[in-house]
Formats: sequence, structure tokens, C-alpha cells
Amino acid sequence: MKRTTVPKPASDAEAAQLSLPELAAAYGLARMGTRPPLGRYLIDTVRRSDFIATMAAYRLRAMVAENRLGLVWYVIRPLLDAAIYGFIFGVVQGSSRPPDFVSYVLVGTIMFRFFQTSFADGAGCIVGSRALIQSLAFPRLTLVLSFLFQNFLAFIPPVALLPIILSALGHDANRTWFMMFPLIALFSVFCTGISLIAARITVHVRDFGQLVPVISRILYFSSGVLFSVDTIFSAHPLVMRLYDFHPLYVMIRISRGILMGVPYPDYYWEYFAIWSFAIAAVGLIFFWFAEERYGRE
Repeated sequence: MKRTTVPKPASDAEAAQLSLPELAAAYGLARMGTRPPLGRYLIDTVRRSDFIATMAAYRLRAMVAENRLGLVWYVIRPLLDAAIYGFIFGVVQGSSRPPDFVSYVLVGTIMFRFFQTSFADGAGCIVGSRALIQSLAFPRLTLVLSFLFQNFLAFIPPVALLPIILSALGHDANRTWFMMFPLIALFSVFCTGISLIAARITVHVRDFGQLVPVISRILYFSSGVLFSVDTIFSAHPLVMRLYDFHPLYVMIRISRGILMGVPYPDYYWEYFAIWSFAIAAVGLIFFWFAEERYGRE
């Protein structure tokens, strides 16, 4: 989409001969809600990085201020989930539980939570910001990224404590913990794509927001967070092979390999990198294509 260049009118008579769109173009005014070319769209988003960071930090501070324990809840909540679901699934599995079950569930739950919050907030960020979208002209991508950055900030404390907690539980992750940095970077790219896809779908199909918790729960219970795929499906090699293409399972498996020393195939890094950048690219194009429709539906 190219901008129409119209010289400024030299007099009121010349201005009167221009249509309203031409007059707006002459003075550099753009219609709200238009979809710029993808390159300019990304540049405009990067220019608003301060807005993304400030909005994310403000919302996080507001949420922390509502609770007495503040930021500690972002550590306690995944620990509680791991304790409750881990106990239930631990009893159900019996002798089929993987070794170091407490650590196993803890790593899976904390890592999965970043996806869970990114998915949920991505689905609601555009719909919940309708008034802002209808009032100001800015790339709607910045809204999704601000919620994602907020969740990333909340994700850092529990994941930073993981090596300490696991060391207390008898695991030596000191030699490999730094590999969490590239994994978290890839995971953030993956969650960005998921957030963008969920954001647009919810704009067009509002009922999708009601399905997000259900989908998250299904993925939580099927991604190997609470059980060992190799043990449960040992008699079903086809199912085990299909899990190699499950991005959340692959990510969690790599996390356990880094922090707990649980072996995993080296090609999982390639698989997850492909998944992450593919989902992010699809999510970006999918979201950008509907830029003109946000705030109108």
C-alpha cells in the first residue's frame, strides 16, 4: 500500500478543490486502522518499543500491588500447580512415575506456564483494548507484544530459581544451565506467534476466548508435563514418534535435559527452532493481514 503524495495547497482556493482524502494526505494525516506494508509496520512497532516496555511494566506493577505477596505469587503459583497436579498424577501413575518425579513436574509446569499465560493474554489483548484501538493510531502488534513482555517478566523469577531449587533436590545443573538462554529465546519467539494467532482468532470469533482455558488444559495434560512419554507409550512407538513433532513436549524435554540431565535427542533443538520461527512467521502475517479490522469488529 503506497502513500499518495499530494502537495500542500498554497491557498484556500486550491484547498477547496481537493477532496478530503487528498487534503488529509497533503498534511500528512493517515486514516486510522489502515494496514501499512509489512516492513513499515515492523519499523513502526520497533519505534514504539518504549511504549511496549512501559505498558508491560505498568500492568505488572498494578497486578503486583493488588496482592500482599506481590511478585512472589509468580513463583508460588507454578509451585502450587506442580504440587497439586504432581501429587494426583504421581498417585495415578504409581510405579510408572519417571525418576526424580518432583523435579520432573516442577520443570515442566514452570516452563509450560509461560506458554499458558501468553496464549490466554494474547487471545484477550485486542478484544480487551477496543477503546484504546478506536482512539489512537498505532500498530496493533504493540499491544500483543506488551502483554507478551509482561508475561516474560513474570516468567523470569521462577525460571531463574529453577537451578537453585533443583540443586537443592540433588541435581547438578551448573555446567549446562546457560543453555537455558537460547532455549528461552526460542520459546519466546514461539509464544509470540501463538499470541498473535490467538489475538486475531478471538477478534473474529469471540467464543474462542472461552475455549482458550480448555485448550491450555488439554495441552498441559498431553505435553508430557506430568508423565514420561517414553514410559507411558513404550508399547506404542508410533505415538512416541509423533511426540517428536509436539513443540511443547520438545521444549520441555530440552529443559529437563539442561536442568536435570535427562537425555534427549540433539535434533530436538532443530525441531524446536523450526517450530518457533515458523509459528512466529505465520502468526505475524496472519495478524498483520487483519490490521484494518481491529477495533471495527
